[in-house]
Amino acid sequence: MGKGRYLLKRLIYIVFVFFIISILMFFIYKSMPGDPVESMLGSLKTSMRPDAYQELYDRTAERLGVNQPLPVQYFAWISNMLTGNFGYSTQYQRQVIDVIGAPMFNTIMLNLFTMIVVFLVSIFLGIATAVHKNGVFDKGVQVVTIVGYSIPSFIIALLAIFAFAVKIPIFPISGIRTPGSEATGIAAALDVAWHMALPVLVMSVSGIGGITRYVRASMIDALRMDYIKTARAKGLREKTVIYVHAFRNALIPIVTITTWWIIGLFGGSVVIESVFLWNGLGKMLIDGLMNRDFSIVLTMQMFYVLLSLAGNVLMDIAYTIVDPRVRLEN
Repeated sequence: MGKGRYLLKRLIYIVFVFFIISILMFFIYKSMPGDPVESMLGSLKTSMRPDAYQELYDRTAERLGVNQPLPVQYFAWISNMLTGNFGYSTQYQRQVIDVIGAPMFNTIMLNLFTMIVVFLVSIFLGIATAVHKNGVFDKGVQVVTIVGYSIPSFIIALLAIFAFAVKIPIFPISGIRTPGSEATGIAAALDVAWHMALPVLVMSVSGIGGITRYVRASMIDALRMDYIKTARAKGLREKTVIYVHAFRNALIPIVTITTWWIIGLFGGSVVIESVFLWNGLGKMLIDGLMNRDFSIVLTMQMFYVLLSLAGNVLMDIAYTIVDPRVRLEN
């Protein structure tokens, strides 16, 4: 009963915060300079008679709903968004829902593979460095991880392009697929993986650096506890002590930082997608801002807001999974 009450409270909280942020975001973007109607009509202003252009302008403004007062525009926008109608893209001349499908899939795919690489590497390195604390391996990993998360991702991207696409041409510089490729099946998947390797490598560097240090610190604290000494005194295998007893009890802080890193990863991929011309939500967001396509921009922003809010709830639920002593209602 407590869990149900807690989840209901969190749902109400998510809905409340979602609407507050949606109001702020809508009015902020509407206050930015630029006319979406003029942007949509493009060069027609110079090629049409003034009266004909004005008539077309008024019809377009009425169709887009931008001639209404801002509160009316907001309620129309949020009502449509909640029913799956995200508006009309002035940049693509199509409904937003028709243009975000492929970029959203590409972004999720890029971030998913990055998460897999980061978790596999950072958990192994974190446990290994904690077990061999202050050894040569530990000190070497500490230096590499500090450098990894201290350098901005776009600098790492430029260095990776120079190293692995210019000096040693192993990976392509940009794009999702080879131009003109008609490959299907496994060949097409391998082509996408080949293009995705460099962005995943760049995005993984800072994540591996940060999470490795958190895993290491949590494991060191756990290995100092009395129950670890008791487990060893009982004659349990060292692997059982480390991976079953110590690691599970070190997961609470790891879950916290990992959840926030995942949320930040989707936002951080905006830069990487732009650098590598990866056709994802990040590149679409940048293009939308440059072209004042506010329907695209607002849809992308609310996606990140919803991801962040859902991440908080999933983090609380994850606490109860890794440690049954934690109760959701507390």
